[in-house]
Amino acid sequence: MAGARGAGRAAATAARPGKPPRGPEPEPEPEPEPEEPSLACAPAPSLQDGSDSGLSESEESVFSGLEDSGSDSSEDDPAEREDGVSSDEGPSGMEKTTGQQVQAGSPSPRTEVARVQGCEEYAEDSSDEEDIRNTVGNVPLEWYADFPHVGYDLDGRRIYKPLRTRDELDQFLDKMDNPDYWRTVQDRMTGHDVRLTDEQVALVRRLQRGQFGDGSFNPYEPAVDFFSGDLMIHPVTNRPADKRSFIPSLVEKEKVSRMVHAIKMGWIQPHRPRDRTPSFYDLWAQEDPDAVLGRHKMHVPAPKLALPGHAESYNPPPEYLPSEEERLAWQQQEPGERKLHFLPHKFPSLRAVPAYGRFIQERFERCLDLYLCPRQRKMRVNVDPEDLIPKLPRPRDLQPFPTCQALVYRGHSDLVRCLSVSPDGQWLASGSDDGSVRLWEVATARCMRTVPVGGVVRSVAWNPCPTVSLVAVAVEDSVLLLNPALGDRLVVSGTDQLLSAFIPPEEPAVQPARWLEASEDERQAGLRLRICHGKPVTQVTWHGRGDYLAVVLATAGHTQVLIHQLSRHRSQSPFRRSHGQVQRVAFHPLRPFLLVASQRSIRLYHLLRQELTKKLRPNCKWVSSLAVHPAGDNVICGSYDSKLVWFDLDLSCEPYRVLRHHKKALRAVAFHTRYPLFASGSDDGSIIVCHGMVYNDLLQNPLLVPVKVLRGHVLTRDLGVLDVAFHPTQPWVFSSGADGTVRLFT
Repeated sequence: MAGARGAGRAAATAARPGKPPRGPEPEPEPEPEPEEPSLACAPAPSLQDGSDSGLSESEESVFSGLEDSGSDSSEDDPAEREDGVSSDEGPSGMEKTTGQQVQAGSPSPRTEVARVQGCEEYAEDSSDEEDIRNTVGNVPLEWYADFPHVGYDLDGRRIYKPLRTRDELDQFLDKMDNPDYWRTVQDRMTGHDVRLTDEQVALVRRLQRGQFGDGSFNPYEPAVDFFSGDLMIHPVTNRPADKRSFIPSLVEKEKVSRMVHAIKMGWIQPHRPRDRTPSFYDLWAQEDPDAVLGRHKMHVPAPKLALPGHAESYNPPPEYLPSEEERLAWQQQEPGERKLHFLPHKFPSLRAVPAYGRFIQERFERCLDLYLCPRQRKMRVNVDPEDLIPKLPRPRDLQPFPTCQALVYRGHSDLVRCLSVSPDGQWLASGSDDGSVRLWEVATARCMRTVPVGGVVRSVAWNPCPTVSLVAVAVEDSVLLLNPALGDRLVVSGTDQLLSAFIPPEEPAVQPARWLEASEDERQAGLRLRICHGKPVTQVTWHGRGDYLAVVLATAGHTQVLIHQLSRHRSQSPFRRSHGQVQRVAFHPLRPFLLVASQRSIRLYHLLRQELTKKLRPNCKWVSSLAVHPAGDNVICGSYDSKLVWFDLDLSCEPYRVLRHHKKALRAVAFHTRYPLFASGSDDGSIIVCHGMVYNDLLQNPLLVPVKVLRGHVLTRDLGVLDVAFHPTQPWVFSSGADGTVRLFT
């Protein structure tokens, strides 16, 4: 019995060409067998015992095209191991048996396999022993991802996963060396590699092409109708007709009566005949609200094409025809830089005009513009352009301000660099490059005195104190204090007594400047004191009380700014280090502040606390002039890049307003002490007078309105107006220019 069982197993194993034999050692893969006929063409096995089917489950897998792949287990029976050892010759034995069957002229090798297995089907239970099924059921295989086994067999033993220690390099070498790599697949239930047979590969290819799995099936067989198309004598059913087929229906009568009543009442309208003509609408036109596209809120119509002009005519005017140079220049330009994408031509008649070469290209580009060009709806705000312009008052409502030239003060032979007005507004002092200082009577333009100083006068400043009659003149490296001896004699004599009352100390202190008394001859010319610095002086300015004056020296270092005290004949340098080349300085009219303007910034220093209070950034290239409002909360500065910058000290360190009215560099700016006026002089020869109202309400910004442009100076050596100054009590402005004149505008 054991021998018969072993022989049966060997025959069954040899009859399964697609399955490798079991055993502890790997076996060589079987060679592909010749294609076997399908199940439809094979003769059925003999059923001698009268059962429904003599095929086991393994045999059914042979006849299906895709057989079930068994799984190895380390817990197999010893009998199964013996079967594996005894079936080592399975593939070769199968080939020999198949060859003998073909030579013997048997119907089919598969029929022989069925007969062999059918004879010993009940002698052994080969389906359960050979085919270790994975009985995991509907459990997802992902649950076994972290376990060494992949399922359980029928006896409940674990089916372990095959060891896979091959890396990508081994897989690549296997792909290159193994000729059956392309037909090897992995069984997900067991984890083993299964080599597909030729039948299985052909079945997969048929299914991929959308064909039937059975190759012998003919989907185009002639159809046989269930009912015949011929008229038969006897009917299919000969049941007599019902009585209700002869009696009218009461329900239908009720429905018809209701419909007739609805038609009479007009509730039901008859169907109008449908108009078969197609309806078209303009897709890109401006639709009315009742149109199809008018109901879409975000519909944006396409832009219209520009209408053709004279250049596109077949007989354009002569001025539209390009010359030879223009034609060559047009050909050398890039297509995107050309004003016209064609060259105008002239033809004798419309019949002589050839076909346009770029017609299809332009139509195509137009179609692209219509449906590819992104268009965005922009919500326009209906704003009147007049509302965007600030509401400024009319200049006539801002009077008084100077409007015309009244007097011209002639006498200097060279350009007049500086001027200053006395506190009472009766006298005017001017300094020139001709080496003299002239004192004028404002009302008559009469030169009262001429004081030769022997050098270029850089700056002139009249003492603002009405009880002191002094004029400070900056000449080369000295500051000269002159007593003009004009006006009230008591004021003139009181000034001399003030200067002579100073008693020098026994031990003179070390000072950055030397104070020298004037000689008798110089006193006759009006000179009282001389302050020597050793460096060129560029500016001199008085404090509001008239006892201090500040000078600017053209030198590098922290000694650029010096402050002199007239009553004590003392000089001091307020700064320890320099922040750039100082251009202008000015005293605050009300507080102990000193404003120092360098090339790029304006610094505000507190003299009592000796600290920096604020730094203003004018955002210009080079500051040229500086002026402080009489209230002290606003500052203006001019620059060489044609800007006038207004600062509000209570608002910000940035400019409140930048005025660009001049075309050339600004040389001087000035505030009026009583009226809301400020003026600026430029190298373009003009003086611009502006209305600058500063309100006491801190919530209201200053009102700046340019009111008048004054002209009169002649440009000389590309220089125009060099200095401007307002009259202390009247709305008049004085200007000095490079043409050697001083002009009064009232």
